[in-house]
Amino acid sequence: MSNENSIQKNWTSWHHLLHKQILGNKTLIPDGVNLLIAVSGGQDSMTLLNLINDMKTQHNWFVNVWHGDHQWHEKSETYALDLKSYCNKKNISFFSDRANKKNISSEEKARDWRYKKLIERANHLFIENQKETDIYLLTGHTNTDNAETFLLNLARGSNYAGLSYIDKKRLLENNIFLIRPLLIFSRQDTKEFCKLQNIPIWEDPTNCDLKIKRNLVRKKIIPILETIYPGCSKRINSFAEKMSNYKNEQNDLSQLAFISCKDALGLKRKLLNSLCIEARCTILNTFLKRDCKKQLSSKNITNLASAIFEKDRGQINLPDGLKIVWDKGYINLEKN
Repeated sequence: MSNENSIQKNWTSWHHLLHKQILGNKTLIPDGVNLLIAVSGGQDSMTLLNLINDMKTQHNWFVNVWHGDHQWHEKSETYALDLKSYCNKKNISFFSDRANKKNISSEEKARDWRYKKLIERANHLFIENQKETDIYLLTGHTNTDNAETFLLNLARGSNYAGLSYIDKKRLLENNIFLIRPLLIFSRQDTKEFCKLQNIPIWEDPTNCDLKIKRNLVRKKIIPILETIYPGCSKRINSFAEKMSNYKNEQNDLSQLAFISCKDALGLKRKLLNSLCIEARCTILNTFLKRDCKKQLSSKNITNLASAIFEKDRGQINLPDGLKIVWDKGYINLEKN
């Protein structure tokens, strides 16, 4: 049986949905590009690997796999070797890195390490290919991950941006894009796909450690919410997507408001003060971001907006050696 016939035989509804998404958005993963797939060995990344590998000939993709060994459990090296063997049997280029677990003692540090190593590998691929072709890093995030992230950020007290939908595509560096193709699927989908296709899974035992906040949300909180309101994960995910749309709308409207409030002499104080406190904060934040590398907290922005509203004249020191000054007519940034 030819490879093409084998793919057609194994073509599933999951293949169809992902292929439909790619055909509907030509810029998501263009034809003929180099792909570097981050594969942990769990059900989500193994689903991603197999779906993409099954489609590679149709899109002329060059598929590579990267695996990060955190050394968080005693079988981590064995998992890495098993995964390498699996990729070799499928003629997929395999790369891996091993972390010093002392340097990745938290979820955040481990994530930073993974992305750092992924970018390093992507840059190596770019140099080796000697072509002006972008590198696309693919991760197996699903919409279930998005619901978990939403709940974690909500509990932390994030703003609208923190509650918004995980981006499907974003630029990491020159010529390197991060893509999350599986956001159209849930974790239940990837579980069913692996079972149907007899795909091996190397589940990291640390995923059951409830000391890790995301695991606690995944194993305890979301299941309880699902028993109270069945289907809540999909609704949370849908709401997060709406928040992304709201964030984009707010950004566009804030730019229009900023343009309206600003002229060659600075921000028009009287016009700014005619708006509600929330709008004033948004416009001031837009104004400051143009020159301040370090973003002010929402509390400091609110205090600043209140001071400009209440006092006809004043100045406040800001990061980066700047200060904001105002009088009855205008608000401006000056060097401190």
